[in-house]
Amino acid sequence: MSITSSHPIAFSACFCIGLLFVPFSSSVTAEDQSGQWFQWRGPNRDGISQEKGLMKSWPEAGPPVSFRVKGLGKGMSSVAIADGQLLTLGNFDGKTQLICRNQANGEAIWNTPFTPAKQDPNCSPTIDLASGLVFALSNDGILVCCKLATGEKVWQKSFADDFGGKMESGWGYSESPLVDGNTLLCTPGAKDAMVVALNKMTGEPIWKGKAPEGKLRGNDGAGYSSVINSDAAGVKQYIQLVGHGVVSYAADSGELLWNYDRIANTTANIPTPIAKNNFVFCSSGYGDGGTALLEITKNGNKLEATEIYYKTSQELQNHHGGMIMIGDFVYMGQGHNNGFPACIEWKTGKNLWDKSRGAGTGSAAIVAADGNLYFRYQDSTMALIDTATNKYKLISQFKLPTHNGESWPHPVIAGGKLFVRDQDELVCFDIRSE
Repeated sequence: MSITSSHPIAFSACFCIGLLFVPFSSSVTAEDQSGQWFQWRGPNRDGISQEKGLMKSWPEAGPPVSFRVKGLGKGMSSVAIADGQLLTLGNFDGKTQLICRNQANGEAIWNTPFTPAKQDPNCSPTIDLASGLVFALSNDGILVCCKLATGEKVWQKSFADDFGGKMESGWGYSESPLVDGNTLLCTPGAKDAMVVALNKMTGEPIWKGKAPEGKLRGNDGAGYSSVINSDAAGVKQYIQLVGHGVVSYAADSGELLWNYDRIANTTANIPTPIAKNNFVFCSSGYGDGGTALLEITKNGNKLEATEIYYKTSQELQNHHGGMIMIGDFVYMGQGHNNGFPACIEWKTGKNLWDKSRGAGTGSAAIVAADGNLYFRYQDSTMALIDTATNKYKLISQFKLPTHNGESWPHPVIAGGKLFVRDQDELVCFDIRSE
């Protein structure tokens, strides 16, 4: 295990923010979030929708379908939504394509092919309304910036050619880029460019953050997670889960501030970490991963990550499908290739729910809205689960009308609708109470 701090922090150049996970330099209000889901895991990268007035239970056959469309191609990408436009990625006609559809009815607006499709894409696009741009990443590490209105390509970078990038294993790049003010954050996975900050308008590098060194658990290269914001210990920083575990970089300079490798596995490090105040909750699957809570503190002019607790992968792990923190509890699907519903007391790591199978089988991709959890199981079961902490309570369940592949893409809730991507198809459900 390695828990380290790194280079001294230039405190005069650092600054703090008042809200965690904010993708722009200004705070994102509930009004701004209404009907929007402009990036991976929503406006604040926490998997929580601010939608209200949603169904408290579902009919046996599920909520009414608003529309169902085909033509998205192959891929595990979820969707991003803003200003009436819905963006995703798909592999068709032999190319990875950035796809724009009408949010209200799924009708095509534009497609932009940007690289030959060696594998199907997994990235969810990131929409930046401030600049009118959208950013997306292919499975082989081609990063593209396009105009939101037309799909016209503005710039393009290659993680391999421009940064010497490397993935920890062979399933390809899967992260969704983070926009923070004028900066775009992404993870090529190179030793001298593990995480990079780019000028979002031009793609030119602002800084390159080096990989942690030494004998570490896991593998070299980028993982399958996505960068988040934090101001733990009063220092603005970017946190990411990579092949060698959790890393943190100073927002102003790209200095490696701290790293933690105990939860790193040697197969695929996937779940996006959670940052709250001075703490980071992180998890990884497979036999050699696990779950940990870290406290970030200052020691002179350095930051340190102290392990509050660690749970082995046999005790607690999120394989993939994501984790959601509401109050003092983290909700997730627990177990390798399993989505056993779990409610974790984040300060102790204690699971407050029994280890029941739940409504579906396989891993579970989750989202939260209006006081409930939405579990999308690998077998295409959709479940509505109460967030009450004292006992697991399944409210409703139904089978999705499509099952074209493993049901891994994360569901999205925006504008009173539930959006579910299933390979070539997109299904939109109306989940408004009235």
